[in-house]
Amino acid sequence: MATMPAGLEQFMGKMLGDLGAAISGALVVLGDRLGLYRTLGTSAPMTAAELAKKTNTSERYIREWLAAQAASGYVTQVPGTKQYTLSPEQKMVFADENSPTCMVGAYDIVAAMFHDVPRLEEAFRTGKGVGWHEHDHGLFAGTERFFRPNYRAHLISEWIPALGDTEAKLKTGAKVADVGCGLGT
Repeated sequence: MATMPAGLEQFMGKMLGDLGAAISGALVVLGDRLGLYRTLGTSAPMTAAELAKKTNTSERYIREWLAAQAASGYVTQVPGTKQYTLSPEQKMVFADENSPTCMVGAYDIVAAMFHDVPRLEEAFRTGKGVGWHEHDHGLFAGTERFFRPNYRAHLISEWIPALGDTEAKLKTGAKVADVGCGLGT
């Protein structure tokens, strides 16, 4: 077998990493929708059978999901056992919707982008564009979920005070128009 030029080998490594991330994205969406991360994040380490029972899912699929998630570093397998858990960091990213580092909503955004491909393809062909309202609902729901923890953590305590006299104006009853900022968080 011929060796691959170094530049091509490096680029293929990047592409395979991106492909793995894309595939992992679908598994993150499933883990979120099925409550797998939340369940792992609120209990002692558990086996695939225990997680499947607690989430009313199929043990076979949960076993495969856990293996893939552990290989990605998204869940932690307890060494020498068939049990899995979430580290404190994994909990903050996948299981705690109030954590400022919660990322599950971002994966809804990615899923929505794939749903939008036919509309975008047509826009590229015709130049007509895609109206904001025409995007897959997951874009809006995911954006809201992705930004909500940071709004809660920073809006009142940091961001508004950084806007000069805005905080004082708001306290005296100033009116604000919130246009195009999501689903209402």
